[in-house]
Amino acid sequence: MTKELLIYLDGKIVPESQAKISVFDHGLLYGDGCFEGIRFYNGRVFRLEEHTRRIYDSAKSLLLTIPMTPEEMIGATVETVKANGLRDGYIRTVITRGVGPMGLSPYKCPKASVFIIAASIQLYPPSAYENGLVMATVATRRPRHDILPPQVKSLNYLNNVMAKVEAIQAGAEEGLMLNDQGLVAECTGDNIFIIRDGAISTPPLSAGALDGITRRVVFEIAATLGIPLHERDLTRHDIFTADECFLTGTAAEVIAAVKLDQRVIGDGKPGVITKRVIAKFREIANSTGTPVYE
Repeated sequence: MTKELLIYLDGKIVPESQAKISVFDHGLLYGDGCFEGIRFYNGRVFRLEEHTRRIYDSAKSLLLTIPMTPEEMIGATVETVKANGLRDGYIRTVITRGVGPMGLSPYKCPKASVFIIAASIQLYPPSAYENGLVMATVATRRPRHDILPPQVKSLNYLNNVMAKVEAIQAGAEEGLMLNDQGLVAECTGDNIFIIRDGAISTPPLSAGALDGITRRVVFEIAATLGIPLHERDLTRHDIFTADECFLTGTAAEVIAAVKLDQRVIGDGKPGVITKRVIAKFREIANSTGTPVYE
């Protein structure tokens, strides 16, 4: 029999079978809320303070009051991992608007709900990390900043879900998403980077890219390794003709992409610079973070 996970739910650690929210929670009824995905390695939660700040930023943008301080959130996150006895895995922190009557108004929901899940995850098979991902450009576009700010990780993720569906139906493992101008924004769940003539480029946040935590780590890695890195507008052509390409995300970590829309990127294998970035990321991820058991 599989052991039940222990879930943090509104101040208590409870078995997953008891971790329930109301059908009247506006997070369920309207996608009104926000979330974070966080990784932990070797008993340390990676970039926990940055993730915590980002979920509070998302909540602030949504006029959503989280009923605990950031310090309490950090403590609850560590407590959830520790309660499950895990050393490596993935955390999903979710803030919902809370219970309220039917209707869109968030002001009728007196208190937000918080739950935290700590579990294992494998976004892509090991072979994808060895050989690289195949991508397809999808028709679903990333929303403009005046529609739904890309920096808010809201519970309304249908834009990304439908883009992922398109990618899978096209026989690809990941979907490339463009913005309303036809410029590259990001992938369905990852930021995208290309390498050309020894320099790394990635779309600016203004193009619709999420301010990814792993994306930030790559900026630090590039500086450490002495590799030029630029934020600039990218087109599909730039990816087709790149020497290398890789994606980043909390769940995906850093992974090479070797084909887009039937065009082979570079020599069709994870490139030298991509491998250096991956190796450095793994080194940092496995040696730093907020300790769980100390």
